Amino acid sequence: MVIEINEQTAEDQLYRMRHSAAHIMAQAVLEVFPEAKLAIGPPIETGFYYDFQLPRPLTPDDLPGIEARMQRVVDANVAFVESRAAKAEARRTFADQPFKLELIDSFDGEDVGLCTHDTFLDLCAGRHVHHSGEVGAFKLMSIAGAYWRGDEKRPQLTRIYGALFPTREELDAHLAHLEEARARDHRKLGRELGLFYFSEEIGPGIPLFAPRGEMLRYLMESFVRETQTRHGFQHVWTAHLVKESLYHRSGHYENYRDVMFPAMVDEEQRFMLKPMNCPSHMMLYKEMGVHSYRELPLRFAEFATLYRYEQAGALSGLTRVRALTQDDCHTFCTEDQIQEEFSRCLRVIREVLSAYGLTDYRVQLSLKGSEGKYVADEEKWAKATRALEAALDANEVKYEAVEGEAAFYGPKADFMAKDALGREWQLSTIQIDFIQPARLGVEYVGEDGQAHTPVLIHRAVMGSTERFLAVLIEHYAGAFPLWLAPVQAIVIPIADRHNDYAESVRRQLEEGGLRVEVDRRTERMNAKIRDAQIQKIPYQLVVGDREAEAGAAAVRLRSNENLGPLPLAEVIARMLDEVKRKA
Repeated sequence: MVIEINEQTAEDQLYRMRHSAAHIMAQAVLEVFPEAKLAIGPPIETGFYYDFQLPRPLTPDDLPGIEARMQRVVDANVAFVESRAAKAEARRTFADQPFKLELIDSFDGEDVGLCTHDTFLDLCAGRHVHHSGEVGAFKLMSIAGAYWRGDEKRPQLTRIYGALFPTREELDAHLAHLEEARARDHRKLGRELGLFYFSEEIGPGIPLFAPRGEMLRYLMESFVRETQTRHGFQHVWTAHLVKESLYHRSGHYENYRDVMFPAMVDEEQRFMLKPMNCPSHMMLYKEMGVHSYRELPLRFAEFATLYRYEQAGALSGLTRVRALTQDDCHTFCTEDQIQEEFSRCLRVIREVLSAYGLTDYRVQLSLKGSEGKYVADEEKWAKATRALEAALDANEVKYEAVEGEAAFYGPKADFMAKDALGREWQLSTIQIDFIQPARLGVEYVGEDGQAHTPVLIHRAVMGSTERFLAVLIEHYAGAFPLWLAPVQAIVIPIADRHNDYAESVRRQLEEGGLRVEVDRRTERMNAKIRDAQIQKIPYQLVVGDREAEAGAAAVRLRSNENLGPLPLAEVIARMLDEVKRKA
């Protein structure tokens, strides 16, 4: 039975183009490797991929040949014909393709979808272009490994990724965007700028921060600490180890154990490396004595190092690590105080994101789905969801509700910010929790003299220092604004006889509160300037005989703008003003 391909929307047409390109790529690979076993090949955002079991590993050198074979099919403008066949017939057709046979057996019904173009036939649910000449502009991008059906116990396959857009101009723009993203890659820049490293001897997912990287962490955390202190948060500290039994009571063990490190046993007690702060903050609240409603809201904030046993394949630079520092806050409040405290959290988030230039963001209301790991208490879930929706509405925050993305204990408002390249990152979050405080016996004495359970508002601005830093490195391309730059100025003496004056310049800037280094190497001045540019240091202060006599410095900016000789007092005033304005 042949199925007619209907005209669709532009969005659906792009889906069809990418889906069709995946089939054309499978045909090309089979021409090169007739014994290849075919898995699946769906369209994805920006392109398509197909998984194969091949007789030998592929290399990037194989891609141009496969791409050329694909282009010949595109140029031939062959028709795509969709049809259906009985399962028994399909099994005979794909008798030598074990992955296709498994798929056939997994489908409901008595027949399956097929699609034919040129000499190639594949299992297919449909949605293709009419003819191969309609697929648009494409390029094969990369090769990766992938387990069949995502199961590491199943065969490992070779995945080929391709990019595809309707026009060559759009494809070229996408490739340029990827090139810019590669240039901004925080893993590359982190090493080049001497910020952080990973060591095989230390272990995967455990970053090591060099002095400049630690200065960045300090500046970021100090800024958030100062901001939230102004907004009424108190800073606390809780240990890295917690008894496992506490996580059973809070619900974390049942819902979070896949990312917890194995327990350590001491005298028949089991301890866990802390993967989250909320149970520790609730125990601190309890140990501080009986609390009255008059004390609420009580706001705890902590920069805590947490440990999460992320799968090795999920680790990615600083964006996914096993040791992370979370800027966690927990507010204990009454139900009547939720809106006011949400507004407070919102002001902190807006102030911090604005300072970093991350002003293009949307808010996602993450709700409990029908499936997933959630604490079962429908009444409390409903109350928490209504409270969060009311708080968002009261603050006139536009949001998009998404089911299935809530924390296991409650709904959350997630802030999805775009960086300089338009890429979206989930950064800040505000969560409403009616469940954990009750499970852990957290109480306050109400105006009626009776014990009540407070609401817990979870809030993070950066989320984690490490991930936020990765975003900032790529957002700024490593060229941090002056207030955040780990080295704000470098003094470059023209000759060795100018070293003493260079040190004098450094001392004067440091006394003004600036972070300064002196390049005393024996390299030529131009080489030092070039290296300072590569290191993306905002101010380069060149000093020689004339500058020493005048108490000045010849100022070059990271942008390569040459300001010429300026009195040191003017240089210091200019830099301090720029720092104050967080320009």
